[in-house]
Amino acid sequence: MVQSTGLVTASVATAATVVLAYAVYFDYKRRNEAEFRRNLRRNERRQARVEKEEAEQSTKQFRAAIHAKVDEAKEEGIPTDLEEREAYFKEQMGIGEALSADPTKATEAALGLYKCLKVHPSPGDLIALYDSVIPKPVLDVLAEMIAYDSSLDIRSSGINLSDIPSVGLD
Repeated sequence: MVQSTGLVTASVATAATVVLAYAVYFDYKRRNEAEFRRNLRRNERRQARVEKEEAEQSTKQFRAAIHAKVDEAKEEGIPTDLEEREAYFKEQMGIGEALSADPTKATEAALGLYKCLKVHPSPGDLIALYDSVIPKPVLDVLAEMIAYDSSLDIRSSGINLSDIPSVGLD
């Protein structure tokens, strides 16, 4: 048994010595060879460029998926009858609120809220409500959906408080 612990200790010491020797060698090369430093900087820039391209690609894919979901929702259509619209609104609002609690389901939650916007008579006012209640990741996805759908009129209802006559409480 004593021999196995000695063997393990020797192996660990050898591995530590190899790692330390490589660190010293790397530091020496980095400090004393200009070409080595240039290669390190090139590799760093290459890696940064690759990461940036991957991030852009994933953003494009995410946006394409959002656009596809908006197109599907448009193809589904919205109910025309007032009672059906109200029931549809309640159903989609329930879905959107339930899913917005889970950050991994931000797209599905935003889709439910987007469908609510499509049937609501004043979507601008509803967006103001969403802003105070819905988490930011879901709002970001919803903003992308709204930006993609040019048929959605999100202007506020247009009530101007200065147009309301005063009641004489001065």
